[in-house]
Amino acid sequence: MTHRCTTAAGALLALALVLPTALHAQRYDETGDARHPKVKYADSLVSLNDRCIVAGNRLNLKIRPVYVSGAPIGFC
Repeated sequence: MTHRCTTAAGALLALALVLPTALHAQRYDETGDARHPKVKYADSLVSLNDRCIVAGNRLNLKIRPVYVSGAPIGFC
């Protein structure tokens, strides 16, 4: 019984470590400007903009995009 609990706890821990990165799979798209890269989101769409439309800064991976006509717009 103890072995099953340990195995289940290990599996839950592994899932807890992997799940947040899977949910936040957005990453910078390396094909454009290195200082202001576009963002490729978890749904495999790339942001239309390469700079924040509010402040002109680099896009932030932690902020979810707004979809306009099905295309993501990133923010800083």
